[in-house]
Amino acid sequence: MKKLIIFSLSILAISCTGDFGDAVDFKEVENPNLSESSVVGQPNSASIWLSGLERQLAIAFNETLVLSELGSDNYVNTQTFFNQFMDGLEIQITDPDMRDTQRQIQRLRELALFGLSQVGPGDPNYDTATEAEFNFFEGMSYLMSAMYFSALPAEPTGVPITANEHYQNAIASFDTAIALNPQPEYHLAKARANYYLGNKNEAVAAATAALGLSGDFDRFVLFDQANGPVNIFENALYQRATFDDLQPLPTLDFLDPKYSFLSTSQDAPVHYLKAEEAYLILAEAALADNNITAARTNLNNLLDLIDTREVRNIDDSIEQRSQVDEGSRPDSEDIVVNGRDGLVLSRQDGNVDVPSVSGTSLTAADVAAMQDDDAGLALLYRTRQEVFIAEGLRFVDMGVKLVIDENEILLNENINEGDLGTTPVIPSFIAAVVGDLDAINYEPGSTTASTVIDLNQILVNNKTSDAVVPFE
Repeated sequence: MKKLIIFSLSILAISCTGDFGDAVDFKEVENPNLSESSVVGQPNSASIWLSGLERQLAIAFNETLVLSELGSDNYVNTQTFFNQFMDGLEIQITDPDMRDTQRQIQRLRELALFGLSQVGPGDPNYDTATEAEFNFFEGMSYLMSAMYFSALPAEPTGVPITANEHYQNAIASFDTAIALNPQPEYHLAKARANYYLGNKNEAVAAATAALGLSGDFDRFVLFDQANGPVNIFENALYQRATFDDLQPLPTLDFLDPKYSFLSTSQDAPVHYLKAEEAYLILAEAALADNNITAARTNLNNLLDLIDTREVRNIDDSIEQRSQVDEGSRPDSEDIVVNGRDGLVLSRQDGNVDVPSVSGTSLTAADVAAMQDDDAGLALLYRTRQEVFIAEGLRFVDMGVKLVIDENEILLNENINEGDLGTTPVIPSFIAAVVGDLDAINYEPGSTTASTVIDLNQILVNNKTSDAVVPFE
């Protein structure tokens, strides 16, 4: 039956299979300025190709951020602007967003490999820094494959490999990049891969190396407001204004919107590899080692760094926090959430200050009182949630995985329904609270609000699971 379906859909193979030859295939190009010879073998073609990789990474982030942030407890989708299934973690192979996310990550890989094998070697001005970047982008494609999928092919129409294998491939690519031109973000990317693999010593070594090169580095994805790609997530958080497409948990209100309008030429960037992550990895490793002194030191260093990051003063008064019904969500700094104040902003009273890189409710007093126990670990995960909001990491911390799309399953002979990667991965303790991930208790006009669940505590309660809290 599968082969009959493949035959009947063969006319769609170019657009629907995992064969990404079209990403670098010049055979059908008629414009002589866009032929293969106009790129391969030309001076400075490698740097131009590198710009294309930066653009492709932005496109890939536009796919992953939407799904991962909706699937997490960070935001609730209150309109029809985005995927209508992810809020309830209804992860389906027929969802076109699965197809698009998978394809854009794999396209990033193929573009990087073509740069390494063809464009770079053919450019008389090719240098080690650009070669390192090509390897870095290849590593990012494997890293994103592992973070968001339990299994994906690592080559066109190939046999799917596991997330752990993708992490290992990512580490190998980052190691090559480091050997060519060590950069702090290369080390941090390696640290993240080892972190999610549960390789504590290796993650600590890589995070330490990253901070040794820079204590405040920040690698970000650029978006082009005029020519595209624009930051689609920023559209929903800010530019669509009264549509209120996405609403954060009240505990995260002070961090929203992380992305807001910059200019007619530049859209808000996504900060995807920053020094804050290294400090959090080191702090979590210290807690796992029962070294509360080291954990506190790293968290205090984190707070010092966050104090230096940009805070944007913006007019967000058009944002109603209405969730369709007037007054249905907290919208005043007088409101206490889960017994804590200072988490909600008064957007109708004038401009508000919102961190654009990293923000947190963690204080030096919290750090001083912290212990190497479950409460301390839950506090660290709350801090991770705040620092990485709108960056796609909370979804990964929850242990949830997307699926290979239906077209790939039908047209790739190496994949059948039911195989690893074709069914969603949702840990049982997450599945049990799906309906409450974004749920809040709030009476309009009240001075208090609360979240229905504390997902950070749930993660810590299940720290022995292989799906979450990797150092435990």
